[in-house]
Amino acid sequence: MNELEFVAGLRTLPLHPAARGLDDDCAVFECGTETLILTHDMMAEGTHFAPEAKMADVAWKLVAMNLSDLASKGADPIGALIGVSLGRDDEGFLSGLRDALVIYDMPLLGGDTIASTGPSTFGITAIGRATHQPVPSRRGAKEGDALYVTGIFGRAMLGFEGHAQHLDAFHRPQPRLAEGRALAPLVSAMMDVSDGLLLDAWRMAQSSKVSFRLKPELIPVADTTRLDECLRWGDDYELLFTAHPALDLPVPVTRIGVVEAESEAPVYLGGTALLEPQSLGYQHG
Repeated sequence: MNELEFVAGLRTLPLHPAARGLDDDCAVFECGTETLILTHDMMAEGTHFAPEAKMADVAWKLVAMNLSDLASKGADPIGALIGVSLGRDDEGFLSGLRDALVIYDMPLLGGDTIASTGPSTFGITAIGRATHQPVPSRRGAKEGDALYVTGIFGRAMLGFEGHAQHLDAFHRPQPRLAEGRALAPLVSAMMDVSDGLLLDAWRMAQSSKVSFRLKPELIPVADTTRLDECLRWGDDYELLFTAHPALDLPVPVTRIGVVEAESEAPVYLGGTALLEPQSLGYQHG
């Protein structure tokens, strides 16, 4: 099964209302007077990081990718549970984990460790606290909204390729927590971009039952000669959101398109209809 097929299978299982139909970045769990935000991401050697990768960077990125999900909900981090397969520079992994947890004020709650003779695999469950109600989702984009992003796309790709000025974008990405909190009261829909801007825009448009028309000349990319690659490669951990075009937004963002009524394709890149998600970004399977 590929990723889409497996997730479709999961949707046939008993789901908690907090799961939002497995159609969002996080679970949104009402607990007394608090709304908790829960997310879980994994990294595997050979898929998400190379065998020669520094384990301190792997640990940092594992934390950052989970915090990016919390950012898409405008959440404050509370803590994390971690799963670790021991055996490869465990001290380096601890060092990077400590750096990220301290900087982003997300203390460790516990977790599990295993011994592994195969490729290393790591996971984190991050828990946050919602700062605004309703909590942003992928489903709220409306016809007439404008489409925005934070940051620049393609930096992680160039960092992976070894470009010195972009190395940190790949090895130690910075989740947009402050931006997410500032935007949460204003957005109609929001998600983080981890698998490529085109693919994640496709997912948000599908969830919202609208079409997005992206203007390629407006999208900020790290290398304008490789626009298509920058929009599909992924690992950028920026925020993609929709909001009323007249709003004065409180953080630096770029307007990259408009939301239209649902039509033939969920996403149009200029005049090109993007009908299928398979080639738009990174998917497992």
